Amino acid sequence: MDGNRRFASKKCIERSQGHMRGVEKLAEVLEWCLNLGISEVTVYAFSIDNFKRSKEEVDCLMELARQRAKRLLEEKDELNKHGVCVRLIGNLNLLPQDIQNIIVEVVNLSKNNTRAFLNICLAYSSQDEISTAIKDVAEGVQMGLLKTSDVDQQLLQNCMYTNKSPNPDLLIRTSGEVRLSGFLAWQSTFSCLSFLKVLWPEFSVWHLYLAVLNYQQNHNSIQVAVNYNNKECEHLQMTSDYENAIMERNAEHNCLEEELSSLSASKNYVYALQRKQRVDAFLSYLYNKREAYIQNICTKIL
Repeated sequence: MDGNRRFASKKCIERSQGHMRGVEKLAEVLEWCLNLGISEVTVYAFSIDNFKRSKEEVDCLMELARQRAKRLLEEKDELNKHGVCVRLIGNLNLLPQDIQNIIVEVVNLSKNNTRAFLNICLAYSSQDEISTAIKDVAEGVQMGLLKTSDVDQQLLQNCMYTNKSPNPDLLIRTSGEVRLSGFLAWQSTFSCLSFLKVLWPEFSVWHLYLAVLNYQQNHNSIQVAVNYNNKECEHLQMTSDYENAIMERNAEHNCLEEELSSLSASKNYVYALQRKQRVDAFLSYLYNKREAYIQNICTKIL
């Protein structure tokens, strides 16, 4: 949602007012999305790089986040009435404690809603998300929950902050910038990208329609690429399972090469099943650890 500061400069108003207009525009756009039947929206509210801005501007943005979070909390009955689940995506530790408390309370009270999902990227960057996922996987290997051969694209994706969400179909960036700037870099590999020259506070429903039309026009070619990638990943995983099954069988029984080549499909299936069990156990550990962190904050609030 880029262009708030440029909008403020254009209108000769304070930057804080530009950011406020951006917040107001978001509420409007979310209503348009709901009317169009778009059930999940992810917004880039504050990046980790934004902490490098002036203290005055960072404090202003944090205050806006604080006010918006309080507003969501006040509107909890409406959230639940419309079945909206709010999720935080980002490094919660980097936020002021009071904002952590408010956001976690909103997340916790709406977590069972399933009609619509609002993902808020706050203190977020793809670099931080991917490096965190790698550290989590490394911890799993060190603890013996995983083998290095278990590590693949799907495992890393399941370790992302966005593990509960599908990859985005459509990614929109306003203000004329044509780069992702650390927003969902992993997840947007097969997203339709729409870079619009309009400043975010001036974003209209017609700009949204244009982006959706762009997605519709390119949907078939994107699906071809997605299906091809899925088949490639499946083939690579089957090959990896087969090779690792052979290595384990060889290590256990010191089989001859001709004996190894006669390994039945059942051996490959057994290895794949064992790998899945290891991965499932690790992901259960990881998700429980993250949930425990959230619940610990909830306990402090109470």
